[in-house]
Amino acid sequence: MPVPSADFKRALKRLSDKEKEALLLRAARRDAELYDTLSFELLPDVTVETVFEQTSDQIHELFAVGATGRLLNRSLTKALQKATKEVARARRITKDKRLEIDLNLYTLRHIFANYTGQFESVYGGFYTSTARLAARTTQLVLQNLHEDLWLEYKAELDDFLQQLHARSKSRSLKFELPRELVLPD
Repeated sequence: MPVPSADFKRALKRLSDKEKEALLLRAARRDAELYDTLSFELLPDVTVETVFEQTSDQIHELFAVGATGRLLNRSLTKALQKATKEVARARRITKDKRLEIDLNLYTLRHIFANYTGQFESVYGGFYTSTARLAARTTQLVLQNLHEDLWLEYKAELDDFLQQLHARSKSRSLKFELPRELVLPD
């Protein structure tokens, strides 16, 4: 992403309010993420909760529509990749680290409630992607949240991690999958 130069900033200051508004509206029409970011920043009715609801609906839709077909494991892996991108987009819009963790947990809840049968598939892509998401969520909790909130997430994350470790594919992972959310003393 380019950094605005000093000349660019001076030229922007010389624009009238009407010209700035027209420029901003044109940019928002071209870029959906910019529009969502501006809506979040400017509109009082667009809150973190509404962004969570919209993104969780999109994640649910990705799995409902995208997870079909003959190669269910592959379509689930693609749906999970798209869901991860939606979570990252919501984080960029709101700059809220807890939102990212909550949406990751929503995705994991959805997977463990509906698609754990695909973990035993011959193809390991969906299991590996789910394990990566669980490991990343564990890291995010420890890195980005205050210590007081760690206990709030511990039980659910530990349950997901134990279910992942119970599968035979856990031994063939190429990364370290934690057994539990380890809380420092």
